[in-house]
Amino acid sequence: MKKVMNQPENIVDEMLEGMVQATPNRLRYLKGKGVLVRTDAPVDGKVGLVSGGGSGHEPAHGGFVGRGMLDAAVAGEVFTSPTPDRILEAIKAVDSGKGVLCIVKNYTGDVLNFDMAAELAAAEGIQVEQVVVNDDVAVEDSTHTTGRRGIAGTVFVHKIAGAKADQGASLEEVKRVAEKGIRRIRSMGVALTPCTLPEAGKPSFTLEEDEIEIGIGIHGEPGVERTKLLSASALTRTLADRIYDDLPYRAGDRVAVMVNGMGSTPLMELNVIHKEFITYLNEKQNQVVDSWVGEYMTSLDMAGFSLTLFQLDEELESLLAHPVDTMAVRFGK
Repeated sequence: MKKVMNQPENIVDEMLEGMVQATPNRLRYLKGKGVLVRTDAPVDGKVGLVSGGGSGHEPAHGGFVGRGMLDAAVAGEVFTSPTPDRILEAIKAVDSGKGVLCIVKNYTGDVLNFDMAAELAAAEGIQVEQVVVNDDVAVEDSTHTTGRRGIAGTVFVHKIAGAKADQGASLEEVKRVAEKGIRRIRSMGVALTPCTLPEAGKPSFTLEEDEIEIGIGIHGEPGVERTKLLSASALTRTLADRIYDDLPYRAGDRVAVMVNGMGSTPLMELNVIHKEFITYLNEKQNQVVDSWVGEYMTSLDMAGFSLTLFQLDEELESLLAHPVDTMAVRFGK
């Protein structure tokens, strides 16, 4: 195993410190607590937004802290949920008196720890609401979840909820928009190679040179089907069929798409996948109004990608286009 690091046990803290040093005008670090916060948080009159989870998914979640998305992100150890006390620190750091919404991916550890942190915050007089993202169509349950996993579609939820909060909406309204988005987002991923945890020193599963794993999770979980390597067109359609039929989406829908790299897939290949996905959606008579291509929710050094499809309406489309200024996503003024 080759990793660019010092000591494995220090890699998360050192990563977070490096992120703050790269964007000191945007982020501050609550050292020893694994929390990245907007430099101007709490923002007067605005609902606070907190998300997080295990590290190893960068730029999620700290890369999405900034105006128009999250107010704070809390990082656990690699692929390990952050503890309730750390989540509580993030909640307290962003509370302006208007309440805090936590956006949680559907993994048992994350859900339990965010629930406990919300209870602790309530005891301190902070109003906290939560939404749980479950966009992965690959599995209904796994060893890590009850119900579907939350994967890259979570980033779209960060975006629309962050926009609504930036517009000065109430906690009730921000939560409503997040839940509306969750109902309309579906995703699925594939691995060409497994990932390697820094402290483990070996891959999370093994694949032959000509094999791929369809339906993987973002923590190195094996998928639901192992097959021979497919062409970009065939592989895109395999995932897209599962996603499209699940909602189901309809001809005439206005949609946003995300082609998300898992950590080690070149942009050249991601853009080929995007071309195939757009061709597929054109055949379905959908209008693609926004495309996100790049790395948003990774799995360390895994080679592979996930596809996300977001069925829009006028409100959601407007929120997706709202200006945003974070380390990983930045557009508009």
